[in-house]
Formats: sequence, C-alpha cells, structure tokens
Amino acid sequence: MTAPSAFDRACNALEETGVCIVPDVLDRSETSRVREALLTSAEAFRRNGASTYMPELDPNDRNVRVFALLELHATFRDLILNAVALRYVRTLLGEHFMISNFTANIALPGSSSMALHSDQALVAPEPWLAPWSMNVIWCLDDTHEANGATRYIPGSHRYCSTADLPPRPLERTVPFVASAGSIVVMDGRVWHTSGANVTKDEERALLFGYYSADFLRPQVNWNVILSAETQRGLSAELHRRLGLGPGANVRIGGETLAKRHERKASSDA
Repeated sequence: MTAPSAFDRACNALEETGVCIVPDVLDRSETSRVREALLTSAEAFRRNGASTYMPELDPNDRNVRVFALLELHATFRDLILNAVALRYVRTLLGEHFMISNFTANIALPGSSSMALHSDQALVAPEPWLAPWSMNVIWCLDDTHEANGATRYIPGSHRYCSTADLPPRPLERTVPFVASAGSIVVMDGRVWHTSGANVTKDEERALLFGYYSADFLRPQVNWNVILSAETQRGLSAELHRRLGLGPGANVRIGGETLAKRHERKASSDA
C-alpha cells in the first residue's frame, strides 16, 4: 500500500480537526521579505490615518492589526494567489471561491486574546452546513502558545450553530505550533481566538488570507479599498477573485438556466 502524501495527510487533518499545518511554504529569505513588507505596510496604514488598534476586537493595543494589505503592498497581491495555498482553498471550497479579505495581526508582548468566534459565523447565518469560508494563515514568525498562537477547538467545524458550542468552550481550545514560513489552513467554521503573547521579547506576526464561496458577499468592498491605480495593475485572475468585474452573483443562476436548456433540448430530441 502506498503511503499517503504530505498533501493527503494535511487534508486528512483538515477534515478531522478543521485545521492543518503546511510547513516551509516560504523559505527563510521569502519570509523575511514578506515580514518587512508587513512592517512597511503597517506604517503606511497609520500614515493614511488608520489605527492599528481595534478596541472592538482586542482588549489592549498590543495587537497590531493591519487591513487593506492588497492596496498597501504588491507582495500581498502575489501571496494571496500562492499556488500552494490555493490548492487547499480549492480542496475545501471548490473552484468557485472569492477573496473575502486579507489582513494581518502582530501580537506584541503583552497582547491579550480576543473573543472566541468562527469566521464563517461572521459572514453567513446559521446553520453552517458546509465549509463556505476558510483562512490561510501565513506564519511570519515561529508561532507557539507563549507568543500568541491562534487557539482553536479541534473538530468545531462540525458545529452547525452556536447551540452546539460546549460549556466553557475556551477550556477546550488548543494552540497551533508552526514555524516561520508555514501556512495554517483553517476551515471557516472552526471556533478560535487569538492567543495571548505572554513572552517578554517575542513578536508574533500572522497574515490572514480569508476566502469564501462565491455566493457570499466578501467581508470588504474591494472597489472602495483598492485605488484605481492598484486595480489597473491587477492580474486577470486576481481581478476576478476580488469580484471587480461588472457581474456579481450570477454563476449559480447561469448554471441552473443552462441545465434547464439542456433538459429541454434532450426532451425535444
């Protein structure tokens, strides 16, 4: 019997727990380059008048949040379409997916945890019957419990509603451990929270590429976030995955009408 490949093992873990870790997607120099792009983007984000502290999300300002990554730096426009990441996106969501958001969180020493949540619950009402969204989390530092690794409830992607949450759900969370350059693939239904960074001198930088099924409206309005100049420079693939064309939620209707035409043609034959 042939041993399962690394990809198959990762997919099995994703199916079983809702999370899988894929190491060494970026090498050391690539990881350093992306991290530098993040720091540059954080400064640009502040210069544009935005705050990297969101009190509605975080209990203190030691979590540095950066939004609009696709506008701030070309590096992220490449990364969101990374072939390794998209292989897992297609496995979970299928071919018809959109880019819903792309953000970052740098947990500085002393950062605290946000509220427990599932990302799919933020964009679609219950019941959650299938994976309609997912995260690809890029680790730009070695990530572990002490420096604020994401904590999640294994198997919680099977919860169909908030009523399925167990008593004291935070006690059931575990942190992921991943080296810099890894990605963590997480089903959008998984219940999770940012970990607290209790170290004295370690930063923990993560990027969150959030993808969703194409019948869900993205978390952000890319037509507003992306400047005209940035939009003109996008690849055709990125332009399509961001939903920047004139059409919107027409795919399912088009496929349904095509099937009806096929059935009618078959019955007339």
